[in-house]
Amino acid sequence: MRSQQSQLITTDLQLCNTLFNDAVLLLKDLISTPSYSGDESKTADLIQNFLHLHGAHTRRTRNNVWSFNYHYDPAKPTILLNSHHDTVKPNSQYTRDPFYPEIDNGVLYGLGSNDAGGCLVSLMATFLYFFERKDMAFNLCYAATAEEENSGDNGLKLILPELGHLDFGIVGEPTLMKIAVAERGLMVLDCVSTGKAGHAAREEGVNAIYKCIQDIEWFRNFIFPRVSNTLGPVKMQVTIINAGSLHNMLPGTCNFTVDVRMTDAYTFKEVISIIREHVSCEVIPRDFCLQASAIDQSHPIVQAGLAMGCQTYGSPTTSDQALLTIPSIKFGPGDSARSHMADEYIFIEEIEQGIKKYISLLEMLILNLINHNSNDEYEKFN
Repeated sequence: MRSQQSQLITTDLQLCNTLFNDAVLLLKDLISTPSYSGDESKTADLIQNFLHLHGAHTRRTRNNVWSFNYHYDPAKPTILLNSHHDTVKPNSQYTRDPFYPEIDNGVLYGLGSNDAGGCLVSLMATFLYFFERKDMAFNLCYAATAEEENSGDNGLKLILPELGHLDFGIVGEPTLMKIAVAERGLMVLDCVSTGKAGHAAREEGVNAIYKCIQDIEWFRNFIFPRVSNTLGPVKMQVTIINAGSLHNMLPGTCNFTVDVRMTDAYTFKEVISIIREHVSCEVIPRDFCLQASAIDQSHPIVQAGLAMGCQTYGSPTTSDQALLTIPSIKFGPGDSARSHMADEYIFIEEIEQGIKKYISLLEMLILNLINHNSNDEYEKFN
C-alpha cells in the first residue's frame, strides 16, 4: 500500500514538473509576442494552441480563450481559474528588450512576465494537472482573458455570460502567493467646475479654476467615516486637471478627474451621493463596473489556504476580480510591486511554487468537500 502511494506521489510530481517546464516555455513565447490591451490575438493563438496540444478542447470569443475539465459534471459546483494575457506598453526606462525573454540567475525578464504571465501559465498548468481527474468534487473552468489592463469591454466582462454558472473564482494576479480576501474597487469621476469667462485685466467673470480649487481641497481632505475591516478607508486622489486656453482670459470651465478607490464599506451610489452633497462641481462617474469585493474567512477555499499556511490580506489594487459577482480570491506568483515597472521580471522558482500551491489548494478543497460530503459544505461554497 505504501509503495502504491509513493508511486502515486512520484507520478504526480513528475506531471507537475513536466507542466512547470511547459509553462515556462509558454511564458517565454508569450513575452516574445506583443499583446497590448485590445491587440492580443497572437497571444490568444499561443494559449489556444498550447491547450490543444495538451488535449483540452477550447472555446474562444475575440481574444478570450477558455476550457472546461474533461469530466465536467453540471451537478457539481464550478471554479473559475482566470488570469489575463494582455499587457501595458513598456515604459521608457527599460534597459532590456521588453520582448526578449531572458533568464538570468533564475530570473525571467520580459514585459508581462510578472503581470500576469506567471499567474496565467501557473493556473493553466494547474488546470491541465486536474484536467482528466475523475475524483473531482467540482468542475474547473480555465479562462485566459484580454483587456484587463485597460478595463475594456472585450475581456472577461464579454465572456462571463458564455461561461455558464460559476460558483467560485481564483483570479491569478501577483500576490506573492498570499491570499487576497478583499480587493479595492475603482470609480473614476470626471468633474466640471463652471464659472464665467471674462477678461483677466478687468477682472470680469468668475474664474472656474478658483471654484475648482475649493472642491479639490475637499477631495484632498475628506475622510469617509465607515472603514472596511480588510481594506481600510475609501481613498480619493485628483489625478488630472485642465482649464484655460489664453493667458488673458478667465476660464469659464475647469475639468478634473478623481480616482476613487472603493471598499466594501460603501456602495458606488453611497459614495457618489456623499461627494455631491459636499462639492459644487458637476460629478460624472464613468461606470460602476469595478466593484470592491470581500470573501468571508469561513469560506472553504480560504480555510484550505489557511490550513496550508497561506497569509491573507486586503489588496489595494483592482483587477478583473471586480467584474465577478461570485465569491473569489486573488492569488498568484509574482509581486504586484513589479507590475508595470521597467525590466519587469519574475523568479522561475515563483512559477514552480505557484503551480504547486495552486494544486495543493485545490487538492485540499477536494478532500474537504469529499470528507464532509454534505450539502452544507456545497452551500458554503457559493
